Amino acid sequence: MTPTLSDGPNIGSALKAVREHQHLSLESVAEDTRIRRAYLAAIEEGRLEALPSRPFTIGYIRAYARALGLDGEAAVERFRTEEPAPDQALREPLGVQEGRDPRLMLGAVALALIVAAIVLWNVVQRLMIEPTAPATVTVAATAQAKTAPSTPQSAAVALGAPLPPPIESTTPPLYETPGLEAATAAGDGSADSAEAALKAQKAAAAAAPKVEAVPTESLPATFTAQGAVYGGPAETSPVVLQARKPASIIVRGADGTVYFARQLAAGESYRAPALAGLTVDVSEPEAFQVFVGGQTKGLLPAAQTPIGKFAQ
Repeated sequence: MTPTLSDGPNIGSALKAVREHQHLSLESVAEDTRIRRAYLAAIEEGRLEALPSRPFTIGYIRAYARALGLDGEAAVERFRTEEPAPDQALREPLGVQEGRDPRLMLGAVALALIVAAIVLWNVVQRLMIEPTAPATVTVAATAQAKTAPSTPQSAAVALGAPLPPPIESTTPPLYETPGLEAATAAGDGSADSAEAALKAQKAAAAAAPKVEAVPTESLPATFTAQGAVYGGPAETSPVVLQARKPASIIVRGADGTVYFARQLAAGESYRAPALAGLTVDVSEPEAFQVFVGGQTKGLLPAAQTPIGKFAQ
């Protein structure tokens, strides 16, 4: 008589009877189903504790029945009838042991020690900085402190008068437009009067005879650049004004146009362009040496001088 899925006390014995009737070994069934031989033997013997979780067991029974040419769903249905799903959680797959990682325990202990050390350190620091109770000062002690002679350390230190601030050597003197004060005083104080007086002064300076720079024996005879040279090229500018010390210089045209205005340092020079009607205004005439064609003409004779007089 051919065995069926209904034979035997459980589904495992029924599958075993069918396998033996077909003269199949567990090894051949395991090779066909790709299921471990130990799991197939546990199914046949009803040792569910040796199997993985319930979903895996159901899949193994279905594959085992189909490998024998039986109805896999019928085999699963009988297994569910014989072994209803328990209310407890499914067992973990074999090979997985339940337990806590010892590294987590070590980390928790280390963290607790660190927290305890921080709390203890704060408590000690607070105890160390707490103010002590103020000492009671008696009337006698106060009187004694008042009558006690002062020590040399507590004597007043005599301070001298404050020193004046240092002079800023790099600050140039304030520039005042030459002739502005006289031009303003000559008229009624208005801008028109000042401009008219300034024009009259320029006309008088232009009509004056040839101006010669004051020669000085100690001045260099020829021009040698000792700093930056501003102005036009040497080929078209024969007149050169070289600063002997820091001073300001303004060069204007006949129409009042400003061609150059700068605070020159000692050694810096200005080469005047070959233009008619140029006038130079300086803060200190003796601070500038005049060179024409590279030869000295002495120092500037006045704060305001027509440049064209040197080229004549």
